[in-house]
Amino acid sequence: MTLTISPVAFKLGNLNVKWYGVIMAVAIIIAVSMAIIEGRKRQIESDDFMDLLLWAVPIGYIGARIYYVIFEWDYYSQHLDQIIAIWNGGIAIYGGLLAGLAVLLVFCYKRMLPPFLMLDVITPGVMAAQILGRWGNFINQEAHGEPTTLAFLQSLHLPNFIISQMKIGGIYYQPTFLYESFFNLIGLLIILFLRHKKHLFKQGEIFMLYLAWYAVVRFFVEGMRTDSLYLMGSIRVSQMLSLILFAVVVGLFIYRRKVVKPKWYLDGSGLKYPYSRD
Repeated sequence: MTLTISPVAFKLGNLNVKWYGVIMAVAIIIAVSMAIIEGRKRQIESDDFMDLLLWAVPIGYIGARIYYVIFEWDYYSQHLDQIIAIWNGGIAIYGGLLAGLAVLLVFCYKRMLPPFLMLDVITPGVMAAQILGRWGNFINQEAHGEPTTLAFLQSLHLPNFIISQMKIGGIYYQPTFLYESFFNLIGLLIILFLRHKKHLFKQGEIFMLYLAWYAVVRFFVEGMRTDSLYLMGSIRVSQMLSLILFAVVVGLFIYRRKVVKPKWYLDGSGLKYPYSRD
């Protein structure tokens, strides 16, 4: 007998508090905490990260929803009332990242902060949030891969609770959430190990390493999933965007190294901490 994990963590009166929401709340707290700790070393105030959070999280969710709706417009054009029903599922991480990036660029312009340095500082926290967030998909039994066998899952030496949760409607599925989470964890550990190496990263390059790493991971994981968004019928949107993103990152890295020649990451913002603004 297999037991699955309920998506509801606990109840507050008539309100069901779901594990996905709890996990995402914890992920955000971890991401902000990591950014604040590193930001202090790079001469950036903790208040900047808290203020950025207040804008980036809600707009990021809106961006993730808009992205999803655009590529599922055949359905939503016939069900306009469902466009705002985000509680029924349907968000795309690339849309959230793009919206969050736009918010950060505007925020840095308003606060006179170096945007590439800010991106470098928040990158490990964002990766940690993504790694943890995929476990919300696990509990919801979504974002999984193609059907597989119990024997295959057991051959991966997975804990029984993961194998049980991957049995959906009597069929076992590939735990693509786990693949993405695991390989992003490796990427995070690499970044954490390397980012304080002297004269290794220019400002912006930690962020670019993350983008390149995630693009590769997402490209292969997306090919296993059963809930992909498609363009022109057969092209997986996330795979196409991953290829574009990887190419742009490589080109940008070469251009900035040869032409822009930015400051080293460890040089920080150049602002004396703590500092104040009028």
